Amino acid sequence: MSDSIFSAEYAERRAAVPKGIPLVVALRGLSDAGGVITQLEGFLWDRYEPEEILRFNADLLLDYRSRRPLITFEEDHFVDYSPEELSLSLARDELGSPFLILSGFEPDFRWDQFIDTVLMLVHEFEVSTTVWTHAIPMPVPHTRPIRMTVSGSRDDIIEAHSVWRPTTKLAASASHVLEYRLHNLGEEVVGFALLVPHYLANTEFPDALLTALDGFMAATGLLFATDTVREASQGFHHQVDSQIGESEESSEMVRGLETRYDAYIEDQTTRSPLVGEDGSLPTADQLASELERFLAQQRDPDPGEQSQPGL
Repeated sequence: MSDSIFSAEYAERRAAVPKGIPLVVALRGLSDAGGVITQLEGFLWDRYEPEEILRFNADLLLDYRSRRPLITFEEDHFVDYSPEELSLSLARDELGSPFLILSGFEPDFRWDQFIDTVLMLVHEFEVSTTVWTHAIPMPVPHTRPIRMTVSGSRDDIIEAHSVWRPTTKLAASASHVLEYRLHNLGEEVVGFALLVPHYLANTEFPDALLTALDGFMAATGLLFATDTVREASQGFHHQVDSQIGESEESSEMVRGLETRYDAYIEDQTTRSPLVGEDGSLPTADQLASELERFLAQQRDPDPGEQSQPGL
């Protein structure tokens, strides 16, 4: 078995990649509140039909016991075995501008070797900007725009879009480390950490995808078609608002979140909209336990459907 972490076909396909184009990173792994990375990956592949340039070797990078692949049993035999994939692909936006997509599972093993390989690709293709996103569940209301923490090397994007700038230690993801390495090398990189309502963390929240796409467009100059996502957002808000409206306690919880959020935005200080006067971070139970339970009851899966594990 080869110890190479990517496919041999790369040698033939690399010539198809133009130089100086953006790289969009969508690695499923540590934090995917609101399903932002899952939605982003699906949106890019469904809308722009990327051409695979390089496929990473899952046998070397994936812990199969941690991420069990799916296989279908059909009456008396197994069919449709679908192992996880991690690939670099080439796509074109609405105006035909090319960009790269690094998508799939976050590696479980060989992080340094994987990130060194991505850095090699960034250098080889003279990537103009690398952008990535993830989302954090926070006690903020769904009735207000999603805010974010922006990191990386683009001071203009950070100044325009980053509303929460904490100093903290956190569990790292491969995307975090990739940004860290790119920044230290003087490469242009932007990370968007979205602050998603905690009570919608287990849903696919269309507003999270819209916010990520808007950030990517601002950072790269690419143009993505978002009409269908905006339509999905309107339908999603209507459904959630209807559910919340059935409970006065739930409605009161949302109003409390709105008051806290609006006070911060109006104040425009560097203090987080999520912390109290004493600097403590309120828990979900403190702010919206009733709302969370209510929505959880509404989104219980059909007993006949197989539930999917969280990322």
